Amino acid sequence: MLSSIPAFLRGCLSASVLAINTLIMSIPLLAFSVSRFLIPIKPWQKLCTRLCIAIAECWISINSGWMKLTRRMQWQIAGLDSLQKDEWYLVTCNHQSWADIFIVQHLLNRRIPMLKFFLKQELIWVPVIGLCWWALDFPFMKRYSRAYLEKHPEKRGEDLKATRKACEKFRDVPVSVFNFIEGTRFTDAKHKQQKSSFQHLLKPRAGGVGFVLGAMDQQLRTLINITIVYQDGVPSFWDFLCGRGDAINVSIEKQTISDAYLGRDYSNDEVFREQCQNWVNELWTEKDQLILSVRESHARAVAVEHE
Repeated sequence: MLSSIPAFLRGCLSASVLAINTLIMSIPLLAFSVSRFLIPIKPWQKLCTRLCIAIAECWISINSGWMKLTRRMQWQIAGLDSLQKDEWYLVTCNHQSWADIFIVQHLLNRRIPMLKFFLKQELIWVPVIGLCWWALDFPFMKRYSRAYLEKHPEKRGEDLKATRKACEKFRDVPVSVFNFIEGTRFTDAKHKQQKSSFQHLLKPRAGGVGFVLGAMDQQLRTLINITIVYQDGVPSFWDFLCGRGDAINVSIEKQTISDAYLGRDYSNDEVFREQCQNWVNELWTEKDQLILSVRESHARAVAVEHE
């Protein structure tokens, strides 16, 4: 354990291992991915896909290694039971810090199919990691705003077509599609600007969920709903690398997705859009109450300790 060394040194060590891990793993990852296009033989392409996933899981495991070395792992985890590697999942989580992604990957690695994020098209140009996302078949999407569609109505439905095309390769092999429903990280400023009705969350956006459920038809039948509570305040990514703010509570809830939400057209089905928004609002109401309950329990425990 390196948790006793100065936080700054732990941060430097974590950042160095993360960078080296990413650079080294990207070489075979890109090589196998490119070979899928150079050798158009299906058994070879399937093998390369499995190898790419194995490399990504190894990358996550190494990240888990430096996380365990640089902190005491004072995490309270609930709900990891009954997860399967051979099922399709829709995964969501409240979003507060870049640390969220590493926590979720650490907890779910090799328990469920590898997480696939829907990414903005521009992110493919991020050095090294953008190519790695491409190699792992992460879908890069171009979203049209409502204002743009009003000026260019001929583009209506293009979002769904692009999402369906991206999801085609997910239909034969189990996958976990990850979506931050809030769309951005929580901050007090954003919360105030949105005038969110939730105490600890931003307003949920149903569009990403609706598009994915429509594109995947009947495959996605299970939701994994993750709630992360940082008991000592939300850490910056540097704080996380340094092992600060390690009192973390994670609740993982698995629930069945209603058939009413599967295989429908979010772009053009107004009834479905309303149903989907109501559904995520209910999820967020329960999540907000859970966060409040966890924080109150922690506050009571701290008060008892200091009596």
